[in-house]
Amino acid sequence: MGDQRFTRGKRLLTAAQYSRVFDGAQYRASHRNLLLLAATNDQPGPRLGLVIAKKNVKLAVQRNRIKRIAREYFRQLPDTAPALDVVFLARRGVDELDNAELSSILRQQWGRLERQATQAKQNPE
Repeated sequence: MGDQRFTRGKRLLTAAQYSRVFDGAQYRASHRNLLLLAATNDQPGPRLGLVIAKKNVKLAVQRNRIKRIAREYFRQLPDTAPALDVVFLARRGVDELDNAELSSILRQQWGRLERQATQAKQNPE
């Protein structure tokens, strides 16, 4: 397992970092409750940014729960995880999922991103 802390180096911090992912997303994994957009980075490992709009998740307690679960999943990624900047976008209905369901969906979608990144690395065009 990777380092269990979620330091500043593992987060997207500035609007420019988020914009780089939004404008140049090389990989995406979509589910009806969430969307993961990713772009390669030059950092030693993956970094996470969270976008959970009040429009899609009304209650602050639910927004915070979703963030906590996403950060916890991301913290537990192995050291061999690809170096990607990932933006987690919450969609309507994500607040209706329980913690186990959300974790399971995150695991599936992260697996899709990893496969896309691995295939792109093996087959550069």
